[in-house]
Amino acid sequence: MAKYIFITGGVISSLGKGITSASIGKILESRGLKVTLMKLDPYINVDPGTMNPYQHGEVYVTEDGAETDLDLGHYERFINTSMTKFNNLTTGQVYNSVIAKERRGDYLGKTIQVIPHITNEIKERIRRVGDISKADIVLVEIGGTVGDIESLPFLEAARQFSHDLGKGNVVYIHLTLVPYIKCSEEVKTKPTQHSVGTLREIGIQPDILICRTEKPLSDELKEKISLFCNIRKEAVIENKDVNSIYEIPIILKNQILDEIILGHFNLISKPSDLKHWEKDVVEKVTSPKHKVTVALVGKYIALQDAYKSIYEALSHAGIANDARVEVERIDSEDIQKLGADKCLRKISGILVPGGFGYRGIEGKIRAIKFARENRLPFLGLCLGMQCAVIEFARNCCGLKDANSTEFKPKARYPVISLLEEQRKVNNLGGTMRLGAYPCRIKNNSLAFSLYGRALIHERHRHRYEFNNKYRKLLTKKGLVFSGIYPKDNLAEIVEIKGHPYFIAVQFHPEFKSKPDNAHPLFKGFIKAALERGLEG
Repeated sequence: MAKYIFITGGVISSLGKGITSASIGKILESRGLKVTLMKLDPYINVDPGTMNPYQHGEVYVTEDGAETDLDLGHYERFINTSMTKFNNLTTGQVYNSVIAKERRGDYLGKTIQVIPHITNEIKERIRRVGDISKADIVLVEIGGTVGDIESLPFLEAARQFSHDLGKGNVVYIHLTLVPYIKCSEEVKTKPTQHSVGTLREIGIQPDILICRTEKPLSDELKEKISLFCNIRKEAVIENKDVNSIYEIPIILKNQILDEIILGHFNLISKPSDLKHWEKDVVEKVTSPKHKVTVALVGKYIALQDAYKSIYEALSHAGIANDARVEVERIDSEDIQKLGADKCLRKISGILVPGGFGYRGIEGKIRAIKFARENRLPFLGLCLGMQCAVIEFARNCCGLKDANSTEFKPKARYPVISLLEEQRKVNNLGGTMRLGAYPCRIKNNSLAFSLYGRALIHERHRHRYEFNNKYRKLLTKKGLVFSGIYPKDNLAEIVEIKGHPYFIAVQFHPEFKSKPDNAHPLFKGFIKAALERGLEG
């Protein structure tokens, strides 16, 4: 039977529960245990697929096509288990299921209540993840902050797990903030005491406290937290701010967090081995030999989490090339106002990410034109590929009015158009081309040299595709269609022969990159940008 670890957060939001959960998963996995993770999100949306990136951040797509919380990206980057649609549960999904059962009469005329019906549904979904994954340990991250009304059903379900399975099969970890007051030069424990008090009122006594802090916690402070929160002193874990999130598993391991957890579960496993992680990831990300600056030209640059997986994939590519990657975030609307030359002249590479809607599109197209004409390394993702096709059609093929029907429904030259199966779609949520699809790569192409094989599988999230009516003309003018989805003959990868590095893809390669296994497209992009920087 799987053991369960519930991870809650207190004091403030955005403390890094997802990264902490993934780091715990990493150190437990390093001991030979099979680990999976699950995110419980208290919002009523069924999934984040229709949410604005400024509201929610990036939408992470799993191999099986689920649109999920970005924390699942952290999980997959840290551990070897792939996430699925079952690893993210929202309040919307819970109520959808319970109401559907009520309508079918499954509850035999009973009054439907939060307890037991909603909490039972939550528990059933959590246990399903354990059963399907056959994991030794399931880490369950509960979104939000303790004290939020919307999180209460999830917390109650977590409380009941200890009752249902027995205390020895469940561990509660609470991530909290221990703030440093600069004017008085004091570290304050009171917010943590109040947060744990609120959790105890709900019926959960945490077994382990992980304390986010700017300053090291003295033994005296740990003793104080231990006393007032009723937690063993050795289970008060310091999680000091670090330069890289990939240092966190080492920090937690050095405080024997894995031993504390396994001791609670009465589990015996092999010793932890994080030498590879420390040498090949942490050392390279903290002490790189080289440095390179690339531009991300997007429309959601004001929010770090909007392009989270892309920033991480660039970091992974830096690790692979022993380089620190500095990302210049450039609003595509600024390029429209100021011009590409002014915004991009000191850059060694340009990346144009995905997105939706017309705002900022012309700026992205100008950035791509600048990369093509100035032989700057370029990587386009999803919408970035579509913009690359539009730019090439306009400026290399004479199709001045080339566009996407997403932006101009009656475009004279619709080089990008709606997928045929999307034409009758009414509901926006969960209806795009989602998840992993195969792609056949052309021999003697840049894509083939990067991947090293002819057949790949990559994750998608889009409604619009390249219009094959224009393939012959664009090929004649020098655009190489180097990757094709075989079943429907859809363009997946385009590149320009003779350019140092110009490649754009319809899929999202950032979702499959890891710190110790950088995605080949990102790895090649940063390698080319480094070479460009040396030339410059």
